[in-house]
Amino acid sequence: MPDRIPNALTLAALDRRRFLGLAGALGTAAALAACGGPSTSGGGGAEAPTDETDWSTITPAKEITFWSSNPGSSQAVTQQLIDAFHAAQSDIKVTLVTAGANYEEIAQKFQAAQAGGDLPDVIVFSDVWWFRYKMLDSIIPLDGLVEAVGIEKDDYREGLWADYTYDDAQWAIPWARSTPLFYWNKAHWAAAGLPDRAPETWAEFTEWAPRLQAAGLGTQRAFQHPALAGYAGWSFQNVLWGWGGGWSAQESFDITCNSPESVAAIQFLQDSVYKDAWAGVASSDSVNDLTAGAASATIASTGSLVGILKAATFEVGAGPLPGGPEETSPVCPTGGAGVGIPKDIAPENQLAAATFVKFLTSPENTVTFSQATGYMPVRKSADTAAIVAAAPQVQVALDQLEVTRTQDYARVFLPGADQEMAKTCANILTSQADVQAELDALKTTLETIYTRDVEPNL
Repeated sequence: MPDRIPNALTLAALDRRRFLGLAGALGTAAALAACGGPSTSGGGGAEAPTDETDWSTITPAKEITFWSSNPGSSQAVTQQLIDAFHAAQSDIKVTLVTAGANYEEIAQKFQAAQAGGDLPDVIVFSDVWWFRYKMLDSIIPLDGLVEAVGIEKDDYREGLWADYTYDDAQWAIPWARSTPLFYWNKAHWAAAGLPDRAPETWAEFTEWAPRLQAAGLGTQRAFQHPALAGYAGWSFQNVLWGWGGGWSAQESFDITCNSPESVAAIQFLQDSVYKDAWAGVASSDSVNDLTAGAASATIASTGSLVGILKAATFEVGAGPLPGGPEETSPVCPTGGAGVGIPKDIAPENQLAAATFVKFLTSPENTVTFSQATGYMPVRKSADTAAIVAAAPQVQVALDQLEVTRTQDYARVFLPGADQEMAKTCANILTSQADVQAELDALKTTLETIYTRDVEPNL
């Protein structure tokens, strides 16, 4: 597959930030068609618009709407922040609208609104979806507004801010950002005589699992893999990277999901379910299985932290993701959501929206949001002492943020690839299908997506 990429676009010759934008724009060209929205394939990428509005001449709108999917059960705390915004000023009223149960649903509603005219003024989208909005020319670059309302961009964590930068323009502001964490039941650990920490490697947990199962804990399995539909493409990168593999080569479209290293990684996952039988696969939510005592450990987002702590009747441990036989760090991807502003609304609404976004993501409010959800504070100056004091597990997420790795391009830039990965992993982990054959077929599928939907645009 790499020989199909034009020499002028050799990945090594491009700086990472610019290529992220290029790959995000081109690699998601047909994704909206699969999710109920229009396709953007079949042509060259549009030129990045420039922001020439003189915002000093604009008066902010008096009322705006904020569309959210309430990631991490954040509706209550988001409304709390909106109420605080109203208390701090009286010029702008914000109405919170639950526009979907997840990122996909809010994306579909947003695309439908492009035709209907009932657009939001601020919208939540994941660090994958913003590429699609940008390609559809349905959001605005925020640089002029950032300057106009005084958003201190240098105070945002660099990696999180840069996730939304394309062609020297900023397309979103970090908000509900996360990484996966390893969660465990400390009472089960103690009963099995295990050290009070997360396993450093998957090999170490493989040694621990039989002790957990032999401890008479009443669990179904020592470990529960996350539900595949939402997590396989994301969280299994940890295992793939640990074995020296990946869905694709690092920062490349070279599909490596069926390499010997990747096959060994996915074979390890299948063996954990069938051969060694210490793991199960969640049908809907592995967090519920953990808090109900049906499993001793799982992997889930930092955005699940507060919910886990509230639901669990036991002391919860949280640690960094385990390493593998080839790599122990970095083996953790980032994830989560930012907030952006639609293009086809009045400048008055855009200015009011930016004013609200500044408040929403202030150092104090990012702490409030983190305390309520478990998402990471996105501001460097945020005082995290109170968060860590209330939930020491948060420090793990903050520390792990420093050793994260960019997600595989095959997952985030090939339209529909995440669903294909989930289907493949379901065949392997729930039907015991042959690992090599399934990953060979997945490679063919991913390369077809690349050839059909990405290469023509390069």
